[in-house]
Amino acid sequence: NPYILATLLFGLGLGTTITFASSHWLLAWMGLEINTLAIIPLMAQHHHPRAVEATTKYFLTQATAAAMLLFASTTNAWLTGQWDIQQMSHPFPLTLITLALALKIGLAPMHTWLPEVLQGLDLTTGLVLSTWQKLAPFALLLQIQNVNPTILVTLGLASTLVGGWGGLNQTQLRKVLAYSSIAHLGWMILILQYSPSLTLLALLTYFVMTFSTFLVFKLNKSTSINALAISWTKAPILTSLTPLVLLSLGGLPPLTGFMPKWLILQELAKQDLAPLATLAALSALLSLYFYLRISYAMTLTMSPNNLTGVTPWRFSSPQLTLPLAIATTATISLL
Repeated sequence: NPYILATLLFGLGLGTTITFASSHWLLAWMGLEINTLAIIPLMAQHHHPRAVEATTKYFLTQATAAAMLLFASTTNAWLTGQWDIQQMSHPFPLTLITLALALKIGLAPMHTWLPEVLQGLDLTTGLVLSTWQKLAPFALLLQIQNVNPTILVTLGLASTLVGGWGGLNQTQLRKVLAYSSIAHLGWMILILQYSPSLTLLALLTYFVMTFSTFLVFKLNKSTSINALAISWTKAPILTSLTPLVLLSLGGLPPLTGFMPKWLILQELAKQDLAPLATLAALSALLSLYFYLRISYAMTLTMSPNNLTGVTPWRFSSPQLTLPLAIATTATISLL
């Protein structure tokens, strides 16, 4: 029903906007809750057992994170008499709120729900989950002042490493994208306390790159690496562009995805954190390996059953191809 869909999408937008606009913890929490409640019917709309399972897992983790957040902000109000987001001073609620938001966006070691949930969804809802749902918790993370740097560095480093190691043995594209998401979020959290503007830049480029990757997979109707191997016949032009999109996600120099990594490493080096920068850069190589693997499966191997008689080369859906063209161009050439 289009009315229900419109209502849910409006709810998604409203929840994020409320969180953006609030300086009071209770309002921020309400925005996050509206956000969660709006996406849950979207996730379960296909009534597939895996979709329902993913929705349940998502609901439970988000509810836990929201409860932690509410508990921490109430504790903060009780200890300091402050409900203001920017004036958090007590270390206990600060730590608790950081962990709650980390659970919300799926940072390691609270990441285990993300690949499972993303695997059960269709690509469109998965795209919303990977991009739009990250905005509100990130807005809160950016606003919290004087959080313990050790916590953020630990979360960030763990996420880049887990995102790299976890994606290595996956054959399902959505799980690979989930681990890639964890790794990218790790980079953003690493730099959060030193340069918030870089975090925003990394978030923005991540959104653009993820958008084009999800759209490519949607257009190919492929959810596993094996399905990508036969995509050459479906869309030759697209198949030759996709490796560039994937390598941009991995962060190779001439492409857009290199920019945030480059600037983040530069900033970490300026802060005398060379070992941290080295570890982050090495963990990016792990991610690069599985992007290369997908690129290899798409372009450098010919599928044995290429029936050239059934090549639907021309795309008929402009509502998919126009955003794809814009996003792909941005992913490849923004540097």
